Amino acid sequence: MSTRFFLLFCSVGLVPIALGYGAMPSVSMDVLFGIPVDTVNLAHILRAVMGLYLGMVALWVWGAFDSAMERPALIACAVFMLALAAGRILSFVVDGMPHWLLVVYAVLEIVLGVIAVILCKTKSSERAM
Repeated sequence: MSTRFFLLFCSVGLVPIALGYGAMPSVSMDVLFGIPVDTVNLAHILRAVMGLYLGMVALWVWGAFDSAMERPALIACAVFMLALAAGRILSFVVDGMPHWLLVVYAVLEIVLGVIAVILCKTKSSERAM
């Protein structure tokens, strides 16, 4: 799998999730998960999460088109995906099973995080040759 394709795939996949969290959180959170966003603080937190996600997208796109940023983008992708998955797994254990879509997110984050690690290791071994 090409690193460029992988980073762009992750970027394209993350944009709607980011916008779902933060563009209109009072609508999207209620429609998707039945969560009322009825305080400024909760809307603020969700928009900050959107900003973090879009920041990751920017880094991954940068890495897809700039070979000097390819490895840092893969590392960031691996850390981002696997850290989200770890938090979700902790929540499964502590809080119980969430909405099915959040379980799908966890599975995708594990798979994409592992692929990012593999691609990063492949890039490292190619540079060593």
